[in-house]
Amino acid sequence: MAGFYLVLTLLGVLLPYGAFVPWLLANGFDVSLLLKEAVANPISIFAWLDVLVSAVALLGFIVVDGKRNAVRLRYLAVLGTLSVGVSFGLPMYLYFKEKQSLVLRL
Repeated sequence: MAGFYLVLTLLGVLLPYGAFVPWLLANGFDVSLLLKEAVANPISIFAWLDVLVSAVALLGFIVVDGKRNAVRLRYLAVLGTLSVGVSFGLPMYLYFKEKQSLVLRL
């Protein structure tokens, strides 16, 4: 399972940034334009609110579950969630947790 989570972690950074980098190259680091386009219509607002709630829930899960299971690199999953998003932070955390549990079983 660890390999599966690692692949999802890589996809979780490559796919979102694969869409963001071309926009960034075309528009530069224009934060006001980014925010304007991010909330351009009700469906995009719906998607952002869904992601926001998911990110908050994931951060809480990482903190609580990571402490309970002593996942050593959990702070990297928190940073990954804050810098890339849920698509990166969740599989990264699951990878760290699975990898650690495999080591403990040996």
